[in-house]
Amino acid sequence: METKMPDTASSPKERLAAPEKPSFKEAFLFWLKLGFISFGGPAGQIAIMHAFVVEQKRWVSDSRFLHALNYCMLLPGPEAQQLATYLGWLMHGVRGGLVAGIFFVLPSVFILLGLSAAYVSYGTIPWVAALFYGLKPAVVAIVALALLKIAGKSLKTWFHYGLALLSFVAIFFLKIPFPLIILAAIVLAIVLRKVTPNLFQEKETTPQQAQDEESYYLHAGSEVVGTGFSWGKTLARLGTTLLLWAVPLCLFYLLTREFTFWSHLVVFFTKAALVTFGGAYAVLPYVAQVAVEKFDWLSRYEMIDGLALGETTPGPLIMVLAFVGFMAGFNHYEGSLAMGALGLLTTTFYTFLPCFLFILAGAPLIERTRGNAAVKFILGVVTAAVVGVVLNLTVYFGVAVLFPEGLSLRGLDAFALVWLVVSFLAMYRFKVGMMPWIGLSAVAGLLRYLLFFA
Repeated sequence: METKMPDTASSPKERLAAPEKPSFKEAFLFWLKLGFISFGGPAGQIAIMHAFVVEQKRWVSDSRFLHALNYCMLLPGPEAQQLATYLGWLMHGVRGGLVAGIFFVLPSVFILLGLSAAYVSYGTIPWVAALFYGLKPAVVAIVALALLKIAGKSLKTWFHYGLALLSFVAIFFLKIPFPLIILAAIVLAIVLRKVTPNLFQEKETTPQQAQDEESYYLHAGSEVVGTGFSWGKTLARLGTTLLLWAVPLCLFYLLTREFTFWSHLVVFFTKAALVTFGGAYAVLPYVAQVAVEKFDWLSRYEMIDGLALGETTPGPLIMVLAFVGFMAGFNHYEGSLAMGALGLLTTTFYTFLPCFLFILAGAPLIERTRGNAAVKFILGVVTAAVVGVVLNLTVYFGVAVLFPEGLSLRGLDAFALVWLVVSFLAMYRFKVGMMPWIGLSAVAGLLRYLLFFA
């Protein structure tokens, strides 16, 4: 599927001039806004970034976007937050990466802190769920649109299509862990490149495609100043990360009488951050088992409520871990909201600290591989597998929204189905902007609650 900007419709052969480098202020405002509207899990968040950064502003071309996405999908941690960090780093260096990564998470930190405090103080909060009820079908439509766009750009041969389908079957039906799927795709690509190097040769880039590629600020031929790999910079960033990891732990040792509790919190969530391959749903069973059964930081019922809160707030779903940290501090200190807040902030810090190291230390090395034909082929195969994973996320989220009470005709949510179809048509057929539609969808959900349930 080819995406066209509205102003190119009159002349398909007309060459668009590449935009100027975005100012730091303009990029900052986008990353700030993204933190408040990044609903829908990684697929929805990646869709929003693609729509703005690639299609609307043309800051980054599809090839650069997908190259960054491939790398982030291989890492532990929330891939959408890491992708935002990577894109911010590409455009404005380390400060751009820090701003993009931090503001992707920061709004959800304070929203979840407020919701967590309300949860323990006032019990259930139905208006919050109502406000986002109408939003969820719209997010499914956004994810579906992103799937079409990413597939159209990255599935270039019958082999890519077949691999995407196999990837979907493996993760959706066979429940094979995501890292194993990506590892298998890499191994398969290496073997096939050696055995049949010409069998899956892609079509040569047409002049029109080359022209389109060059109409972005950052495209396949762009060299970004200051992104070169250096062992000195890498070691310095590793040392800085270790220092940042140690400082809060030392402060807990010096300033609190409950160091054992805080050390368990720090070590556990650091470990969780390093094993979150495959997204939040892959790590949540492990977190629930340890936090509920071993440390008794919260009950199983509270863990389920935390997942519900995480689903209805912007930001990565892994923010559910922050709720666990809040409940750990709140319960350990016998109902202290202040200690709950400290637990949430500590958990957030240690959950996302490794993400910045992976990008700021690893991305310069990954950028050196863009011109390598072998690496390009392998990453193309990985991208095809990623399409299957995004399809899995789309189906998973769609089923959760359309069948909240179970996969049956009786359990179908009619409002969600209607609003999903309306959302898809509005954004795909009638080109309604994503941001206005997100706001309209939230209002629709709230009005439904006020009219029928309040």
